[in-house]
Formats: sequence, structure tokens, C-alpha cells
Amino acid sequence: MESAQPGRVLLAGETWVTYGVHQKGLSTYTTGGYGQGHKEFVAALEGAGWSVTHVPNHLATEEFPFTAEELSDYDVVILSDIGADTLLLHPATFERGERTPNRLAEISDWVSEGGGLLMVGGYLSFSGFGGNAGYHGTPIEQCLPVTMLGYDDRVERPDGVVPQVVKPMHPAIADLPGEWPWLLGYNRFEADRGEVLISVDSDPLLVVDAWGQGRAAAFASDCSPHWGSPAFMQWEGYATFWDRLLRWLADGRSH
Repeated sequence: MESAQPGRVLLAGETWVTYGVHQKGLSTYTTGGYGQGHKEFVAALEGAGWSVTHVPNHLATEEFPFTAEELSDYDVVILSDIGADTLLLHPATFERGERTPNRLAEISDWVSEGGGLLMVGGYLSFSGFGGNAGYHGTPIEQCLPVTMLGYDDRVERPDGVVPQVVKPMHPAIADLPGEWPWLLGYNRFEADRGEVLISVDSDPLLVVDAWGQGRAAAFASDCSPHWGSPAFMQWEGYATFWDRLLRWLADGRSH
């Protein structure tokens, strides 16, 4: 059965704001900056025919869709390096004590109705740095085919680690060109259902499964630096990998 054709993707995350303190002798000054990790990723998806809407972290609290109905404009939602609180704590709730939709539950409901969800690893994905990503015990963890640790789940591999393809014939990863390049780290989680398609050392790297009428996938490493090594970002299979995976995720809507 052929996978779905490229459609509409909503990508949330992959941006950050920096604040630096510089001290030179008795003098101190500060600097600020804005970083973006999504450009190569989005370019790869758009090059494969996907229409990508990107919501950066600093806007997602107010601009990410509130309901499963609003998410129906998309075929695949990607959460990449965006903490759970960013989607949970709208100013109406956090500042004014008003009730607002639980967007994590709305995402899960949308997937069960036929949508495709992908979480990509990073310091604010899964459990994350210091456990601060905060998805453990949420509807997103229930929807994804993994059990999160609930505490700092990073596995830093400055020496580089090469993924091992477990099920090369699965349509989500079939016919990738070349060998998998090395990565510089990933989030550790357990695969509690579904299929482990790729592993790294003894840990799952890519796990996929159905959720209701839809599909969900957990990719433990990053789509951008630093875990996404230069070798990964320049890999001839980089764009093909993401295209194959998103087509498989979107295919739930066609059934």
C-alpha cells in the first residue's frame, strides 16, 4: 500500500532566546540573541513537497491551535524541542486563572481521529534536560508509543553513536540511501508498544504505532544541531528519511 502524498505540517518549537552576561575586569554588560534550529529541517520537508507552518517557541503559547478541530487543518503535527508548559500555560490560565483547553489532550484526541504526531528529540522533548520538558504522565506520553523517564533523559554522546536499523522494510524508513551517520546524543525512553524501527546502542531511536485511527512516532534524537551532527545534517538520506516518516504518519488520515 502506498503512503500518503505530502500534505500539511504544523511544526512547533526549534527556536530559543539567549541572554549572555559578559564581565571584563570591573565592567559587565549583557547581550541577547535569537536562535533558530528549524531551517534545514523545514527546507528538507518543503523540498519534498510538504507545506510547513512553523510556530516558534515564543509564539506557541498563544498561537498554537487550541482544539482538535483547529488541528484538522494539518496532516502531521511535529513537536520538536518545545516544553509541555509552553502549550499548557496560556496567559489566560497562568496570569488570570481562567479555564483553557488542555492542548496536549486535544493533540491526542486529534491523533485518535486520524492525525499524525511526531515528537523529535531535544533538551525540551520527552522528559528533557532536568525533566523540564514535562511530557511524562501527560496525554502526549499516552499517545506516543513510549514510556518516558520523568527525569533527565539525555544521553550525551560526544564520541558519536551510529544508529542501527532494526526493520529496514517498514514503509516509514524503507529505501533510505546510504548508511546512517553518527549522532551526538538522544533522549532515552522505553518502547512500550508499537515497533522499534531504529535503535541506538540498546535504546530505541525511532518507535512508531497507531493511536486510534491515527499514527504517532517518537524519534529520540534531533533534527538539527547539536545532537543532529554535521554528518546527519549533510546525509544524503536526511530529507528522504523525514519525508518517508511523515508520509507514513499522514497515511492514517486516508483510511
